[in-house]
Amino acid sequence: MGAKPNKPTIRSKCWKLLLEVHHVSAQEYISLVKQGKPQEYNKIRNDTFRTLATDRKFLDVVEEDSLIRVLCAFAWSTQATSVQDTDVWFTYVQGMNVLAAPFLYTMTEMEAFYSYSNFIKNCCPLYVQPTLRGVHCGIKLLEECLCEIDVELYNYLKSKRLSAELYAFPSVLTICACTPPLDQVMQLWDFLLAWGIHLNIICIIAQLYLIRDELMSHASPMKLLRIFPDLDANKVIRETIRMVKLLPDELYDLLVRHPYDPSVAEKIGW
Repeated sequence: MGAKPNKPTIRSKCWKLLLEVHHVSAQEYISLVKQGKPQEYNKIRNDTFRTLATDRKFLDVVEEDSLIRVLCAFAWSTQATSVQDTDVWFTYVQGMNVLAAPFLYTMTEMEAFYSYSNFIKNCCPLYVQPTLRGVHCGIKLLEECLCEIDVELYNYLKSKRLSAELYAFPSVLTICACTPPLDQVMQLWDFLLAWGIHLNIICIIAQLYLIRDELMSHASPMKLLRIFPDLDANKVIRETIRMVKLLPDELYDLLVRHPYDPSVAEKIGW
């Protein structure tokens, strides 16, 4: 249903396997699309036209109408849906448009809908709550992890009154999908979907580490962090694998669970 649906690729097949997408129904998807505008429609439209708006490759492959349909269909599919025995429920919130973008870039629209749905529901349901509590927990855990991994950099950023809330919010919210170039985002997501999106928090710390010297020598490091440098997936993944070994088991356990376990918020004081 998109302008230029991608042909099946190894990446799209692997992502569907990793996300356990075993059911894809054209009839079901079309029926959701035909329901029209959900309650969240205006919020969706306010975001879709801005999605990766400067990325020519993305815009050449994915039409805004495709993104709107996927987000509207997801909204309809989760009406009055909640996670059992929790207060987790689904609606449209900031950032969900960007999280859908990598799926639409690498898959057909229908495959993207089912993959995106499983991703949101199973991998990061707390990232799309009205309070964005999973995102805020991720930001708090980022600072705790940075303190363990590089206390000197942590203290320097603190001395400049730079909290992770200021420089890392977009990267946590979008699982780094907001940092170009898109081909590097896709490579990073290969890693995150295989090993767990909780590692995105360490990937952001790895990006800080790659410009550590510049940050430590800059009188106003926020000038460097307003827009993160272009993503280099191989370097980020290599540093992430090194850094994760430095975390205490208890902190790593909280990191693993923070995108989906509501109890983590209380444990870390959020």
